[in-house]
Amino acid sequence: MKRKSLLYVMVVIVSLVLVACGGSSSDDAEETTIIGSDIEGATELTFWTFAGQHVDLFEDAAIAWNEEFPDRPVTLVAETYPFDQMHNNLLLALQSGSGAPDIVDIEISRFPNYLQGVPQMLPMNEHVEPVIDQFIEARFDIYAKDGQYYGMPTHVGASVMYYNTEIMEEAGVDIESIQTWDDYVEAGKQVVENTGKVMATVHTDDYLPMFQLVSQRGSDWFDENGNPTLDAPENIEVLQFLHDLIYVHEIAELTPGGEPHAEEFYAYMNEGEVASLAMPIWYMGRFLENMPDLEGKIAIQPLPAWEEGGFRSAGMGGTGTVVTNQTEHEELAKDFLAYAKLTERANEKLWTVLGFDPPRWDVWDNEVFKEDNSFYQFFGDGIFDVLLDIRDEINAINVTSDTPTVANEMNTNVFNDVLRQQTQTAEEALRNAQETIEASMQD
Repeated sequence: MKRKSLLYVMVVIVSLVLVACGGSSSDDAEETTIIGSDIEGATELTFWTFAGQHVDLFEDAAIAWNEEFPDRPVTLVAETYPFDQMHNNLLLALQSGSGAPDIVDIEISRFPNYLQGVPQMLPMNEHVEPVIDQFIEARFDIYAKDGQYYGMPTHVGASVMYYNTEIMEEAGVDIESIQTWDDYVEAGKQVVENTGKVMATVHTDDYLPMFQLVSQRGSDWFDENGNPTLDAPENIEVLQFLHDLIYVHEIAELTPGGEPHAEEFYAYMNEGEVASLAMPIWYMGRFLENMPDLEGKIAIQPLPAWEEGGFRSAGMGGTGTVVTNQTEHEELAKDFLAYAKLTERANEKLWTVLGFDPPRWDVWDNEVFKEDNSFYQFFGDGIFDVLLDIRDEINAINVTSDTPTVANEMNTNVFNDVLRQQTQTAEEALRNAQETIEASMQD
């Protein structure tokens, strides 16, 4: 039996146990929240998610919906499951034809699994097309197929540069003068010489930080047809650049703990040992939770461009929320999802409830985004000025069912061989990785 077939059977067997005869049961949920159960005549809609924080957004939407549309009330049953369990349960329910919820969150790396063949989700075009010009369109493309928009995005995930202003000022560097990655290297040399700190750390256990630079470079791990492109010249250039930051320019070092979510890195950054960090805007919360001593010392700027006039950002991570074709309340479910994710109100709530950069850019200068909060206190009040500046510089990315395999190959072999051990060049490692991914896709 081929490897993927065996894996599929194993997933199905495990999922059969978890789903319990194909039915949706809140007994399996890690947590269940019910909103609107006291409203007479309300229509029950079930919502599955793997992120408990997302329930807060939908709870807020359900309460507001019932107030605004008393003639179409809903009782929302929101069930939170562990990540793998939820996605496996959903895949089995859709394939078997029963047991799926009305509405469900699907994480970006898993979404391609649900687009294979005829998608068992309902297109939302009648809600998306009238407003898509007000959105970062690339965030819809990720969750679309054949012109049909299935997944409603949760955030932009715009990549930015976080600068430690204390270090940069001590080094005598004006962060606004850093327009290109060449400028960044020169600024880093000044940082090292004048402060003894490093300009950056290079991550070896998380492929996303490199992926954002690959996307910003106009490249990807896959082409539009799903063919792997790991050894594309642009990707080799990016990996070589990361290598050279450490071993040629000597302005960076390997990340303590291997990745930007490691406790060792949080401590190192919090102690003021690193001058900058490139990560998506949603990483702001990591600073607040894990690096409190940097409050008032971190400024957000666009990423340096690879060349003058080039992209200064990328869109990383995400969740697409869909209506499944098993709903018995198609119109209501689609209208409610649009209300919860596409309206101006919804996108304001993505910021005020979740702290995410909403994909609907035309709300970014609304008054609610000017109200003081913990993010502005930490990073200053220019967050959305930066986002407005880079809103048209975010490439669509091609996420496939093989994206997790690429992530594993990068984290396990490529970064180790090129960045840690230096036993292979960037070109050699990515060509080997290309062959590995091609072979795995044929199994």
